[in-house]
Amino acid sequence: MLFLNFLVGLVVNFTGYVPFGNINLTVVQLTINRGLKQAMYFIVSFSIVEFFFTYAIMYFADWFAGHERLLYWLDWLIILILFVMSVLAWRNESKEKQADYSKKDSVKYGIILGFVNPVQVPFWMVWGTYLLSHDLIDSGNGALAVFSLGSAMGAFLCLFCFARFSNYLHEKFAFSSKIINHSIAVVLFLIALFLLGKMLLQNH
Repeated sequence: MLFLNFLVGLVVNFTGYVPFGNINLTVVQLTINRGLKQAMYFIVSFSIVEFFFTYAIMYFADWFAGHERLLYWLDWLIILILFVMSVLAWRNESKEKQADYSKKDSVKYGIILGFVNPVQVPFWMVWGTYLLSHDLIDSGNGALAVFSLGSAMGAFLCLFCFARFSNYLHEKFAFSSKIINHSIAVVLFLIALFLLGKMLLQNH
C-alpha cells in the first residue's frame, strides 16, 4: 500500500505540472537564460520544498476545507503572482549563459517559489479529498509522507523533462532568449487573464 501511495503521488503531481503554469515556465526560462545546470539546482530545491508543502496540505486537508474564504483569496493571490511573473519575464534582459549566476541564487529561487506556490493548495484539496475518500491512498503510519515523497518525485521528473526539452530546443534551433522570455510572459499573462475572467464570472 505504501508503494501505491508513492506511485499515486508521483503520477498525480507529474500530470499536475504538465499544463503551462508559473513553475514549469520558470524552469524553461531558467534553462534558456542560465543553462541546464542552474535549472537543475532550482528543480531539486523546489522538489524538496514540494515534499513538505504537499505533506502539510494533505495533513491539514480538513482544516483547509473548512476555510473556503482562504481558498478564495488564494485564487486572487495566484492571479497576482502570474501577472507579476509575466511582467518580470517580459522585462528579463539576461545575457543567456554568460551572466554570472551562482548555485545559491537558483536554490534560493526554488525554495521561494516552492513556498509561494498557492496553486498547490486547491490542487491537493481536490485531489487529496478524492484520493482519500475513494481509499486510493492510505493516510496512516507515515503513508502521507510516502505519498508526499512520490509527489515531490513527480514534480522533479516533470520539471526535469521541461528543462531537458527546452535545452534541446534551444541548442537545436538557437532560440533567442528575448523571444523565449517574451513568449513566456505572454503565456503567463493569458493564464492570469483566464483565471481573472473565471473569478469575475463566479462572483456575478
